[in-house]
Amino acid sequence: MGAAAVSEEYPFPLPTPGVITGPFWDGLREHRLLVQRCLTGGHLVHYPREFCPVCYSPDLEWEEMSGRGRVHAFTVVHRAVHPAFQQEKAPYVFALIRLDEGPILTSNVEGVALDEMRIEMPVEVYFDDVTEQVTLPKFRPVGG
Repeated sequence: MGAAAVSEEYPFPLPTPGVITGPFWDGLREHRLLVQRCLTGGHLVHYPREFCPVCYSPDLEWEEMSGRGRVHAFTVVHRAVHPAFQQEKAPYVFALIRLDEGPILTSNVEGVALDEMRIEMPVEVYFDDVTEQVTLPKFRPVGG
């Protein structure tokens, strides 16, 4: 997804959208969670790619997801790898979210006490407009 960008508006590393990932990030800016669908085999594809990893078809289109899913796996980060996250963010939850439609995304889960986190917790996306150009998909418990 490109090298991390730095912004004066947001103190943490930001993604740098590329040609292939651009529609994903554009969708987030519009508060839409988009995932590629293979037109040949119908497979949902995430992370964004040039071709389907199942059937190798280059015929992909973007489809909006519901934004609902479940925590597939998670860890509580107490000591961040990147120094920017250590001071203000840690501890935080880094999770794999399996969307109801099937694809798995990496993100943060917020709005829940660390000792209440659990596998299979139902979550929903919310869109964090961290700068004018970048919106990040984050998750919170359903109804939270």
